[in-house]
Amino acid sequence: MARVPLSERPRDLVYFLFFAIHIPATFLIDLQALYPKQWVPIMVSGLPKFYVDMSNDPLIGSAMGYFGREQLEAFTWFRSFLMVEAFFQVPVFFVGLRGLWEGSTSIYILLLIYAASTTTTTLPCLTTILATPVSPTPLAASISLTAEQRLLLLSSYIPFFLVPLVMTLDMAFRLQKLLSSSGDTHKSTKQE
Repeated sequence: MARVPLSERPRDLVYFLFFAIHIPATFLIDLQALYPKQWVPIMVSGLPKFYVDMSNDPLIGSAMGYFGREQLEAFTWFRSFLMVEAFFQVPVFFVGLRGLWEGSTSIYILLLIYAASTTTTTLPCLTTILATPVSPTPLAASISLTAEQRLLLLSSYIPFFLVPLVMTLDMAFRLQKLLSSSGDTHKSTKQE
């Protein structure tokens, strides 16, 4: 069977671009909370601080330790999600890019697992942003967001929830279709 170009598979193209965009964001922002400081080149080490100064992201800011030791410890759960991102999601990005490029059906189960996991871990991040108090000026006793910062964070996090959610459903249906057609083929050869 001839390979169908990625441009003719719109959902796969969206997933391909999603992975391609996710790789630099992961390495340049998210995973800096896990790297030893000496591993991070000077020219990129300031990116998380710049991002948090702009957005007041309670997740990245806490994981990086920008909001103090107490917040760092309170967001241990989020650091565990960063470990999942580093050791599971990053390899999936690269395998997924290749599989999507080639139009391989063999990656469907991996993409289903990735997408379900990512949807599940992104939901608590969204609820944390929604639960963070909104204030026109920063609150002294806790982390707060301006309305603009909350909008910025939601516009950043929601696509990282919705794309994997759609991918979860899409890959489940694709696998169901493959299994059904495989079962039909198996039945027809048994009957002959």
